[in-house]
Amino acid sequence: MSRLASTLSIRFAVAAVCLISVAGPFAAELSYTGPEEAGQLEAPPRMETSGLAASKRTPDLLWTHDDSGGAASLYAVTTTGKFVGTLHLRGVHNEDWEDIASYQLDGKAWLLVGDVGDNDAKRKTVALHLVEEPSRGQLKPDTELRVRPDRTITVRYEDGPRDCESVAVDPVEGMIYLLTKRDDPPRLYRVPLSAPDTGVQVARFVRKVPAVIGKSSIDTMIKRVVGKKFSWPTGMDFSADGRAAVVLTYGEPLVFARKVGESWADAFGRAPVRLPFPNLPQAEAVCFSADGRTIFVASETTRTFVRYDLEKK
Repeated sequence: MSRLASTLSIRFAVAAVCLISVAGPFAAELSYTGPEEAGQLEAPPRMETSGLAASKRTPDLLWTHDDSGGAASLYAVTTTGKFVGTLHLRGVHNEDWEDIASYQLDGKAWLLVGDVGDNDAKRKTVALHLVEEPSRGQLKPDTELRVRPDRTITVRYEDGPRDCESVAVDPVEGMIYLLTKRDDPPRLYRVPLSAPDTGVQVARFVRKVPAVIGKSSIDTMIKRVVGKKFSWPTGMDFSADGRAAVVLTYGEPLVFARKVGESWADAFGRAPVRLPFPNLPQAEAVCFSADGRTIFVASETTRTFVRYDLEKK
């Protein structure tokens, strides 16, 4: 067992008994089982799974993609990992694709690809590619479906370049949210979903999210042993009903509950529910299932992916 896995196993043995008091009464309403193996991902081809999103058009279908340098393609798999088909985005390049989001708007299902990675914080702009999700009937394992993005939004942060691997869409609010990776604490930004694909759009700062890092004595111990990378966000998703956000770090998935009518800024200001270490090296992809009852987590270095299931009340 790696040093990280062994340390995290100790952390969650201790944390399990104090989860409710750490997370607070509202967050404690969310309780998950797992992690349990969901299956083996037959795609993406380079095995550098950097994003996950549940289809909003086809039940039990997930979308994923490779990290930087991979093809400018999205891969459809079942919720057990079986390969279904490829959607290639013509006319764009995978400079550093780090996340994918799915959402419904105006009666259609959409996918948003975040070409937002920037390890050295040098990119003047990043890109968000929006494409209508194809039907299951359009996807074939042996034939690549090739389309151009419906729109590409070019984005810069209002206060300078940032490394980001976490993107989520709130179609009701009409906003795209981006959570930075290497800032301490992580910083949350947003840009309008309706932003035009001409010119450069500005991602506005929303708030710092220190709750991702954690302030308990257990968190302090883990950070001292493992290092600051433990709490770096590597993926994010919003549930379809808008009642929860999941943020994945190298150490754990975090679930932020949101009350009806509450802003995401307020929801990210509370302590999250901290789920057990997924037992995956370099976990960088996370999403809710279409019904919001399951959280899927995948890794950049293994085809095994896992699931956490919401306990029935």
